[in-house]
Amino acid sequence: MNSVPESSAAAGSGRTTPGAPAPVTPPPVVGTSVPEPLTTSLQILRSLDSGPRGLVEAHAEERLARFGDNVLPAWRPVPWPRRFIRSLRDPFTSVLLCLGLVSALVSAWGTACVILALVAVSCLLRSTEEHRADRSTEALRELVATTATVVRRTSADAPPRERQVPVADLVPGDVIRLGPGDLVPADVRVLRAGGLTVHQSALTGESAPVAKHPLDAPDIALAGAGPFAQPQLCFQGSSVTSGSGTAVITATGGATRFAAAHDGRARQRGASAFDRSVQGISWTLIRFMLLTPPLVLMANAALRGRGLETLPFAVAVAVGLTPEMLPVIVTTALARGAARLARTSGVIVKRLPALHDLGAVDVLCLDKTGTLTEDRPVVEAAVDGSDLPDPGVLRWAALSALWTLQLAELPAPDALDEAVLDAAEEAEGWGPAAAYEGVAALPFDPVRRVATAVLRRPGRLGVHTLVTKGAVEAVLERCALDWEERERLLALAARKAESGLRLLAVARADRPARHGTYTPADERGLTFVGLVALRDVPAPSAADALDVLARRGVTVKVLTGDHPGTAARACEDLGLRTDAAGGYGDVVTAELVDTLSDAELARVADRATVFARCTPEHKARIVSALRAAGHTTGFLGDGVNDLPALHAADVGICPRNAVDVAREAADVVLAEKDLTAIDRAVLAGRHSSGNIATYLRITLSSNLGNVIAMLTAGLMLPFLPMLPAQVLVQNLCFDAAQLAFAFDRPGASTLRRPTVLRSRDFLRFITGFGLLNAAADLATFGVLALALHNAAGTDGEAAFHAGWFTENLLTQALVMVLLRTGRSAAERRAGGPLRAAAAGLAVVGVLLPLTPLGPLLGMSALPPLYYLLLGSVLGLYAVGLTAARRRYERHR
Repeated sequence: MNSVPESSAAAGSGRTTPGAPAPVTPPPVVGTSVPEPLTTSLQILRSLDSGPRGLVEAHAEERLARFGDNVLPAWRPVPWPRRFIRSLRDPFTSVLLCLGLVSALVSAWGTACVILALVAVSCLLRSTEEHRADRSTEALRELVATTATVVRRTSADAPPRERQVPVADLVPGDVIRLGPGDLVPADVRVLRAGGLTVHQSALTGESAPVAKHPLDAPDIALAGAGPFAQPQLCFQGSSVTSGSGTAVITATGGATRFAAAHDGRARQRGASAFDRSVQGISWTLIRFMLLTPPLVLMANAALRGRGLETLPFAVAVAVGLTPEMLPVIVTTALARGAARLARTSGVIVKRLPALHDLGAVDVLCLDKTGTLTEDRPVVEAAVDGSDLPDPGVLRWAALSALWTLQLAELPAPDALDEAVLDAAEEAEGWGPAAAYEGVAALPFDPVRRVATAVLRRPGRLGVHTLVTKGAVEAVLERCALDWEERERLLALAARKAESGLRLLAVARADRPARHGTYTPADERGLTFVGLVALRDVPAPSAADALDVLARRGVTVKVLTGDHPGTAARACEDLGLRTDAAGGYGDVVTAELVDTLSDAELARVADRATVFARCTPEHKARIVSALRAAGHTTGFLGDGVNDLPALHAADVGICPRNAVDVAREAADVVLAEKDLTAIDRAVLAGRHSSGNIATYLRITLSSNLGNVIAMLTAGLMLPFLPMLPAQVLVQNLCFDAAQLAFAFDRPGASTLRRPTVLRSRDFLRFITGFGLLNAAADLATFGVLALALHNAAGTDGEAAFHAGWFTENLLTQALVMVLLRTGRSAAERRAGGPLRAAAAGLAVVGVLLPLTPLGPLLGMSALPPLYYLLLGSVLGLYAVGLTAARRRYERHR
């Protein structure tokens, strides 16, 4: 490990006046005429007016004011006017604008004005709700905002202190610490490192981690290499895979290479389950909308000899089929659900559509440790290669854990290391750790699956002892063993693992002391010491939470790096089925996964419960296979090795204490790693998505029924059944009432199973109930004919328009209440806002024709007989609607 001399702090200060920093000169940019490899760390620190002891707090504040927040341009809040304009790109809004333009071209100015009013109201409500939701989400995100460990001083003479600060507050010249799981918060120059490797896939596309270390002497081999190949440089957008380091920030915010490479645009995520379902329904409706006007024109021209004068009516009918409030309802329902979830459960939803995906999750993938079991296992035994108790095995394992933690500058010890250290402190013969001096450390990473500490033993001058511990297979591969001995030890480990124990293998080797750095290549020719066996303690709430999730239709699958026996034992203790059940059984190893094609893996993943010995790539592939099989998947993870699976899942979930890179990738952040919190989040998602689904079913079935009835009546009557303005005003009233769906409380049946918006299911629902609605509308013809048989001419048309206008709004109010109601007592209690909205819609339908607005819209007062006959029609319609709903529920 290399470091910058502490004396450079003074040399690198370079202040012109006490208490005020000199102007910060940015370091030479890599790839310019001054090549970065020829610039030393000391020169970089001087140019930044900084040093290894970090900046003074007052100077950091001045630089923050000068350079601005360390935030990428694409992450800045979107202004409300831009949101309003962007909402015009919604498919339904675009179609409405086209219909309004067509109306204007044929001089149907009333129709065009009403359509434009609908568009303006929809965009206004949507942009306002999105703006409000984003502000709430940003406030919630601050609770889990990514922080960095920075070294700063309160004054020039004060000692440096490490503390956590928000990434946005970092400035050029800040000295930061990096550890496994940390996001690199800005472009930095490495000053000191120990086994530091980073993922640069966001910038370079390479999947393998890249080693980073200080480089102060020119390296001819790197002279022509690009900036990302320079071992001393790390860039924003990368993440630490293993090891630790100290670095100085050279660029922040929009000046970073990440900002330049992405040109201010955030990386786009694939369509989620919610996006795919809404898009499918939307485009199905848009096709109907686009077909409606030409069909109406052709039918009227063929049967009634009407021409373009029916175009405004055709456009109004197409508008009547449009769920204009869909974007508003979706945004409002999800924003309210996310705010309620954060307020009551401390769960933060970073991406609003992820709340619907949570409600639709039917497969939850998770690791075992910390979720099904306690974060910290307990040491059961320490044995040698003959399966005999040996306290020396525990002592060597504890020494490796202790010095790996200290020398690698890890932010926190691994749970297994903590368990080993606790057991060693209680065991006899542990001895003082001070007798051993640490020399170097190679921390654990998920690829090597081992960690190594290099020690100087007391009384052994000129000799260094390498102590390696980790997965049994990985350690044995590094030991000097013949084939028979290796197989015997593997069999011993397998027997212990099958009983549900977790195992750490320990090996060591003495090497001549040297001053150079140690690398994974030195982990060869080791002598096997023994095994440390640990057992997992089930989490107190895990069994109950698993039972609740199963009743809600969520299947839990365990993706772990542990031995199959260890994972199976923990799952069986909690009631998860792991017995072999035909095919590949319920426990699958990563070795088997590697032999399966994607199609085969999808079938196996559907049946299996436990996937053992998984690497990060295995987890991501299993999650992707489940998605390909039609499941909506959630993945709960908290480490660097969970990052690929978090990206692969429909919704990524992590606890608040997860590593930075996992928190940034996750869609949902839990207050703690607890399945009970996930159950509450799933319920909140089903609550919001249930309201959205109810809105779509009721709105589309009612709209379809009205459209069918108007098209039929338009062909039967010598005049239009409703004037275009009447259709649009009716649609506007219904839209206003529909906002109540965002505030509804769904029935218990909605919360018992995943809520999925399937196009085929919606088409079946809206077709059946739409035809029933159309039958009620057409029955109104007979009622109007009987009530208005003495009326003729213009008065008869105005009365007919008023009668059908009233009937349409009353049936729509009836549908809002009855189609929302289910068979259980809990579901029969419609929400207060929904009941009030339906009542208001009914009042408008009855009274509007009687007000001065009635004649302006071409409607006149109706005789009392009509209302008596209409009541009979509505009563029969309510009975039919209830019967159809019950039949639908039975066959669902």
